Amino acid sequence: MSQYEIEIKSLLGSPERASSLRERIVKKGGVLKRKNNQLNHYFLLKDVNKFKEKLAPYIPAEDKEKFEKILEEGSDFSVRTRDTDGEVRLVIKASIGSDTSANGVSRMEFEAEMKMTLDELDNILLDAGLEYQAKWSRERAEYKLNDTSICLDKNAGYGYLAEFEKVVTDRALADNVKRELLEMMKNFKLAELSQDRLERMFSYYNN
Repeated sequence: MSQYEIEIKSLLGSPERASSLRERIVKKGGVLKRKNNQLNHYFLLKDVNKFKEKLAPYIPAEDKEKFEKILEEGSDFSVRTRDTDGEVRLVIKASIGSDTSANGVSRMEFEAEMKMTLDELDNILLDAGLEYQAKWSRERAEYKLNDTSICLDKNAGYGYLAEFEKVVTDRALADNVKRELLEMMKNFKLAELSQDRLERMFSYYNN
């Protein structure tokens, strides 16, 4: 079953604003689910067929159908490798609208744990013709408030960001969920980080 990620970011900037938001989340009943440190490597994908051919043997059996589905239905792919406190995952995000796959609000999402090191997975992607786009580290604290995930991230190059996210299995729900997330952010007195600004930040960091 496909997953569709609806995620809206807000730029916090300072640790003081991040701390204030953390307190408000807990006050509203949010629960800290996990904290971790991540290494994220972004890749540029040019040949989808070659990527599919090279990666297919390494994808766990239970994830193969989702892997094939996102490559068939998605567009403008963002491919990442991620090491979260020693757990290595392959992450693919794809556009389902006018947003970009790297930073868009509504996207198809695929994740699978890979039983190898980050370097081993990176080398498979490089052998498949992908190229490095960016590398960065992130410290994340993930809270759950009802059915919404709220992540407070300290990103290399960006400072502090908040991400409000829901995952649905019906693409038709994306617009309604986006409105719900924006209303929740309004209650927290947070503004959405515009796609234009986020893309400029991403490009600046990459350069």
